[in-house]
Amino acid sequence: MLQKLSATSIGLLCLTMSFAQSTDSSKKTPPPVTITGSVDAYYRFNFNNPKTFPYNSPTSFTHSSNSFELGMASIRADHSFGKVSVTADLGFGTRAEEFAYNDANTRFAIKQLFVTYAPSASVKFTLGTWGTHVGYEVLDAYLNRNYSMSYMFTNGPFSHTGIKADISLGGKSALMIGIANPTDYRSAPNMPKSVIAQLSTGSKDDKFKLYLNFVDGKQTDNKNLLQGDLVATYAASSKFSLGFNATLQSLSLKDTASNWNTAKWWGAALYLNFDPASWFGMTLRGEYINDDDQYLGFKNVFAPTLSFNFKVDNLTIIPEFRLDNAGNSVFYKNETETTKSTGSFILAATYHF
Repeated sequence: MLQKLSATSIGLLCLTMSFAQSTDSSKKTPPPVTITGSVDAYYRFNFNNPKTFPYNSPTSFTHSSNSFELGMASIRADHSFGKVSVTADLGFGTRAEEFAYNDANTRFAIKQLFVTYAPSASVKFTLGTWGTHVGYEVLDAYLNRNYSMSYMFTNGPFSHTGIKADISLGGKSALMIGIANPTDYRSAPNMPKSVIAQLSTGSKDDKFKLYLNFVDGKQTDNKNLLQGDLVATYAASSKFSLGFNATLQSLSLKDTASNWNTAKWWGAALYLNFDPASWFGMTLRGEYINDDDQYLGFKNVFAPTLSFNFKVDNLTIIPEFRLDNAGNSVFYKNETETTKSTGSFILAATYHF
């Protein structure tokens, strides 16, 4: 009888422990890691057909002519558990190398790497490195409708490394404020820090969105930077939408005589998006850059770009025509002559998963 009771007791104990472990496991087992990624490649031909770098390509990621080129392969892992989440976003290729130009000269780069903690539904803290909040365009090619990049993207921040707080202000409005290393520096021992901020809002139906962006700080002992940036989007219908970006960058630069000189440039771009079918879309980007101080090397630039997007599932094929017009002769007409304008054709493909 005692043996039967002992066997029964052991059985009940095992069953209880098994149930407790199962219940505890269901509470503590974190969700799986989310893996996403993308690849892109392109062919570019500049109609002046220059023979030397940067091949009449003054903006990021397309420094080639009459050549098939690999862009970037990206792999991103996201994981969250309770109030904490982490993101590791890695890139391989020339696009990633140019994006992380302050890191070691390698075609493998950390695009983003950060940890977040949300103590409440209205506040979230982020520590690490992340893509900039400034501007309309982003690094990952499949997220842009134009393949070639704008002058504002090229000459604005790429990334920030530091700490920031995202604060919900109610409805569609939010505030981000943070402290970061100098622009695009992942490591900056004994270097000054910058203040970054963003105020965002939008309509209840999300058809209209507005972002006011800000960066201010001493980049080095010889350079101060202040930048204000505005991004607005409007979805007029399922087939037609607009994007607008305007930015002003003001700089104070110390010369060899320890005198401080000022320079500034500003730009604006309008994006007209038309999607007559689910498999086809068009985007016309008209960008103007005013640089009377010639800090960027261009007196003034107007660059219209027309891109066609042909979509097959997650694959997008992008034929693109671009014209760059400057106020000074900064493009090569041939090996010895320069010209104020140049045209290019790009055939690109992007895929994401």
